[in-house]
Amino acid sequence: MELDAAIIYAPAGPLVPLALRALRKGGRVVCAGIHMSDIPSFPYSILWGERQIVSVANLTRQDGTDFLKSAAKAGVRTHVTVFPLDQANEALSLLRDGQLVGAAVLKP
Repeated sequence: MELDAAIIYAPAGPLVPLALRALRKGGRVVCAGIHMSDIPSFPYSILWGERQIVSVANLTRQDGTDFLKSAAKAGVRTHVTVFPLDQANEALSLLRDGQLVGAAVLKP
């Protein structure tokens, strides 16, 4: 299944070509981090078809509020597992082994 859009929060430029490959024609990759490593060279064929790469560096509080309302309307549900800080290695192990659903949060 091809995606309409992909949002990259990770500061890893190599994710951009991967995201482009997952898009339908006319799709958009949004680079949402404040900083990102260099985007590696990629074949024009994965950009062709009016695909777009855009960056978002400055958002207002209202932008965030609007986005969360849209996400709720779309049925987006988050899954978070909270770990005490002293269990960071265990959390990383579960993440590495694909045993976490959603995000892991470390709490002091």
